[in-house]
Amino acid sequence: MRQTNLAGESADYASAREELRAAEIELMRHRERVADLRRRLPSGPVVADYVFEEGPVDLHAGDAPVRTVRLSELFTRPERDLVVYHLMYGKQQTQPCPMCTMWIDGFNGIAHHVAQNVDLAIVAAADLPTLRAHARDRQWTNLRLLSAAAGTFKYDLGSEDAEGNQDSTVSVFTRDSDGSVRHFYSVHPRMSEDIDQRGIDLLSPVWHLLDLTPRGRGDWFAELGY
Repeated sequence: MRQTNLAGESADYASAREELRAAEIELMRHRERVADLRRRLPSGPVVADYVFEEGPVDLHAGDAPVRTVRLSELFTRPERDLVVYHLMYGKQQTQPCPMCTMWIDGFNGIAHHVAQNVDLAIVAAADLPTLRAHARDRQWTNLRLLSAAAGTFKYDLGSEDAEGNQDSTVSVFTRDSDGSVRHFYSVHPRMSEDIDQRGIDLLSPVWHLLDLTPRGRGDWFAELGY
């Protein structure tokens, strides 16, 4: 389908916009190829059945009791996959990451849509009361919030180093019929030496809305408050 020309467009504008449209189509098709490559990854390794602390956020009546939950128990039904976002908060990261917070703000809004196909959880190295206080401030009421402060989950998955420095990461897990959990895929913002923070941009619409404009994203960075 041809790009619609508007009244008053110059020939140069129409030509440049058509070139851009072709590039946008090429990008879409390339994203489809990348997604297909990801789906066809071989079966990943079995991982430990990590233990987390969990407690929902109640905006009105205070926190619910703390309970422990295993990684395998985060799968709510058979034949579902699990997506885990590693929030940069806890240990050496004494303040919640503004960029992670922005992503999770979005996840909270779409969690009920995602839940139709997959399970989703947020994991942080912060202790549970600290994590829940931040979640209450952001009104994250639609997400499973887990503290991995007492375990090695974040270190083993590469979102924490030996000194306790945190990194944002997205991990996907599958569960075998015998209950074993396998690591399927993880990705970090820093994908290579020349890609410092663009590796998981597709998880947030904010960047894409900014990229639609003539000024683009510039040097804008998310903050906890504006």
